[in-house]
Amino acid sequence: MSSAHSPTFPRFQLGKQLRELRERARLTTEDVGLQLDCSPSTISRMEGGKVGIRRSALEKLLEIYDVQDQELIDTLVVLAKEGKTRGWFARYGDLPASYTRYIGLESSAIEMRDYEALVVPGMLQTEEYTRALLAASPGESDDAVEAHVKARRDRQLLITRAEQPLQLIAVLDESVIRRSIGGPDVMRSQLKHLADMGRARNVTIQILPFSGGAYAGMAGSFAILKFQGAPSVVYAEAMTGDIYPAADDVQRYHDVFENLRAAALSPLESVKLIDDATD
Repeated sequence: MSSAHSPTFPRFQLGKQLRELRERARLTTEDVGLQLDCSPSTISRMEGGKVGIRRSALEKLLEIYDVQDQELIDTLVVLAKEGKTRGWFARYGDLPASYTRYIGLESSAIEMRDYEALVVPGMLQTEEYTRALLAASPGESDDAVEAHVKARRDRQLLITRAEQPLQLIAVLDESVIRRSIGGPDVMRSQLKHLADMGRARNVTIQILPFSGGAYAGMAGSFAILKFQGAPSVVYAEAMTGDIYPAADDVQRYHDVFENLRAAALSPLESVKLIDDATD
């Protein structure tokens, strides 16, 4: 699963550059919407990488922004073309838009820093654990649960692939390994898998022990995605989930994550604690 199979990353990159071009031209989304004959919210969605951009609309935008650099124009045209492809996750049906946008970006990341306060990170979940977790959500049909399970299984290929596996650094609250989800057998299997993955070369797991008391970041889970040659983004979980690309937001979450790592047990101590919880 590379960026070629996900339209999200090129859309995100295109939107970021278009926003910069608009701001450089000292135009508001309302100004551009009037000239492009669309709403300001449509411009915002384009700049946020939430929708693909037609070639004709892109050419009009570049005209509005008076872009003369042919190399930049060619780059944006390529990004727009890639942004109109179907994502690999489309075959799993109607997954939530915020979720597909996130996993589309995730497919192109080289490193993920993940803090989880309540459950095992999706990248490290067993299928049985995922099913038990999703089955507890109100209104989730069996088909929807299976779509999520299959999508999560494909996401996990990022950390197990032979070439350039995703680097994963996960900080987990101790409650993650103590809360029984799916019953004793499911949880035992999940903890064994978690400990095994914690020994992988590209995976680092650290546990925040109960004995540590209060710490920064207790407000909620989040993930920081790092890319090759592109700014990092943050995905912060809420009821719907949000992606934050702004540099100030990313830096704030990065600082919190480093504080969490400093408060957590070492990777070796953490794997031992997980092993002990399995018994």
